[in-house]
Amino acid sequence: MKVIDAKETYFKTLNDMVFDALETENEVILANVSGQRYIGTGMDAGKSIIVQGTPGNDMACYMNGGKITVHGNGQDAVGNTMNGGEIVIYGHSGDTVGYGMRDGKIFIETNVGCRGGIHMKEFNEYKPKIVIGGRAGAYLGEYMAGGVIVLLGLNLKANREIVGHYCATGMHGGVIYIRGDVPMDRISNGIAVTEADEKDMETIGELVREYCQHFDVDYDSVMNSKFTRLAPTSARPYKNLYARNEAFSF
Repeated sequence: MKVIDAKETYFKTLNDMVFDALETENEVILANVSGQRYIGTGMDAGKSIIVQGTPGNDMACYMNGGKITVHGNGQDAVGNTMNGGEIVIYGHSGDTVGYGMRDGKIFIETNVGCRGGIHMKEFNEYKPKIVIGGRAGAYLGEYMAGGVIVLLGLNLKANREIVGHYCATGMHGGVIYIRGDVPMDRISNGIAVTEADEKDMETIGELVREYCQHFDVDYDSVMNSKFTRLAPTSARPYKNLYARNEAFSF
């Protein structure tokens, strides 16, 4: 294990130090992190980074495996296009968490900003997953093509909805599970809204159990609630925008 003091260190210099350390070490601790970007970019399986502080944008982008733990908040684009691995954030995160992610898991203790899970996708056994402990901003799951998002809504402040407007806009794959009821004016057109069934609850339960283990939350109290399932009604929700009649539809 190697400890690196990131205080007042330029982001490129810090990332060079991290990659050099991971050549010989399996775990690196970064102390006094304050806004440095691209931490953990392209990191491979078997490696671990523990961040103490608030990392900058695009943390874990293109990550291929391993684990990043953040004792602080995340900024925008956490897990951007990540291919695998696990991210655990003991705090909240900004916009576009999990942008285009292809596999792996992201656990956020509290809230996320807008466009969480945008363009998530899955292929065969590769299925990305995001679990959000608090609330999410607008456009959650926008253009989502695969994977799973679980939104728990724990410790919501008074008069705050669990999810922002335009949830699942353009969604054409994957599934979103939201704990409790969801105001229908927050859900975009073309989305089937149903109560999670027994099979859904198995999937939810596995991910919630991991969330509770990470953040020391009582599992039974979280699961003692209904969950709402959001899924697209069409794999091509915008096809009619580009074709005027059946002869040219695609």
